[in-house]
Amino acid sequence: MRVLVVEDEAYMARVLEIGLRREAMAVDVVHDGQAALDRLAVHDYDAVVLDRDLPEVHGDEVCRRLQTLDPGCRILMLTAAGRLGDKVAGLSLGADDYLSKPFDFPELVARLRALYPRSPAAYAPVLAFADVTFDTHRRRVARAGTEVRLTPKELAVLELLMRAEGGVVSAEYLLEKAWDAHADPLTNAVRLVVHTLRRKLGEPQLVRTAVGAGYYLGDA
Repeated sequence: MRVLVVEDEAYMARVLEIGLRREAMAVDVVHDGQAALDRLAVHDYDAVVLDRDLPEVHGDEVCRRLQTLDPGCRILMLTAAGRLGDKVAGLSLGADDYLSKPFDFPELVARLRALYPRSPAAYAPVLAFADVTFDTHRRRVARAGTEVRLTPKELAVLELLMRAEGGVVSAEYLLEKAWDAHADPLTNAVRLVVHTLRRKLGEPQLVRTAVGAGYYLGDA
């Protein structure tokens, strides 16, 4: 899941960035509305954590424009105001959810994951392929009942592969969704993460390479 955090308070932005990355999300951070619009015009995000009171371009205007830039992107709006009228106004602008400050970080993560576009089959809370299970809520992976400890980046790549249900996922797509805007498009980071993921999952190998196309899960 790739997330753009738009928050003008530097400390809050840093807390969100660190916390969401620990949840195996790829996170980019900007501090004003215009920077958010510039980033959204270039990158494909699954969700935006959007502070309502922003400099340069107000969060309300960012929310409006995002409907045109990327209608499929989910918006979780943050604000210091907790009045019902403010929440209604935020939702009427196109936000998918609304959270008042101060908030509990686990609640923000839960709300953010709930916004991730999903169908009953492809986005079940527990993913399974062959003898591997992935509890997406607890971020735990097991193979044949034995827990496999993975890094946040390995978890993110495995989740994308499992959600593809055997379909080929390109290295470019993995880089777009599991890394942030600072990732070098020519990096071999994807290949290295796939290598360690294969090693940790053990034999028989499940992560296969489609030469010239990407990676997929296969059990035969």
